[in-house]
Amino acid sequence: MWYGSSTMNIQNTISRRSFLGFMAAAPLAAAMPDLKQIPVGLELYSVRDELKKDLMGTVRGVAKMGYQGVEFFAPYYAWTPEYAKQVRAELDDLAIQCYSTHNGLQSFTPEGVGKAIELNKILGTRYVVLAHPGKVSTLDDWKRVAETLNKANDTLQGQGLHAGYHNHDLEWNLVEGQKPIELLAATLDKSILLQLDVGTCVATGNDPVAWINRNPGRIRSIHVKDWSPATGYKVMTGEGAAPWKKIFAAAENTGGIEYYLIEQEGSEYSEMETVRRCLELFRKLHG
Repeated sequence: MWYGSSTMNIQNTISRRSFLGFMAAAPLAAAMPDLKQIPVGLELYSVRDELKKDLMGTVRGVAKMGYQGVEFFAPYYAWTPEYAKQVRAELDDLAIQCYSTHNGLQSFTPEGVGKAIELNKILGTRYVVLAHPGKVSTLDDWKRVAETLNKANDTLQGQGLHAGYHNHDLEWNLVEGQKPIELLAATLDKSILLQLDVGTCVATGNDPVAWINRNPGRIRSIHVKDWSPATGYKVMTGEGAAPWKKIFAAAENTGGIEYYLIEQEGSEYSEMETVRRCLELFRKLHG
């Protein structure tokens, strides 16, 4: 199981989407945990090799370390509903949650969103996150990505879910004089999660604190991934260039953070030992 409308019609569509986004965001904001109790989960890509060998055992090991939740990545989409129910039963037994999933574009198409909804509702997730936009080279390509997400989000909201967008370095690089990440923030419905990958933001010379503050209430999930000029992403939490204290303050005072997700792309230690150490480092950093 390893993984041609008139102007009035356009305005009506936008108004409806804005209204739905406002109504959907209200209960999410009300349900946000106390800032001192924001849960910390693990992006399971961090232990991808272990997950291939033994998914259930890996999830149990992660829970034992003290992680409060997980984020499954794209191969989960190949699961059957029956297997997703087994995974959910394991999560419930461990008293941890699946906050969100990472997905390819297929999960946001009219043909594929139904399966994404079914699996994510079984898992109990909040957000169905687009992890990569596919082949994009122009601003028009990026606008189409935003349109796809907005349409899918309308469908997801009807099922108690929301779309999300996860950035990599691609979104921070100029295209026709504009950063795609800024186009997305301006174009996507406000109820769509902007999941900040800190490492890629820092690696491209951008300021994660300024980004959070420019998008109040929308940075509801953060990938706690560091970056170092010397070793790239193969650096432990807090040992790179990211200004974590300032990031936490911005996320919790402005960003609307609901949960943190530690992500690690490798170190001198094994995958499981790496994420264990990263959780300890996070706790020391965050307090």
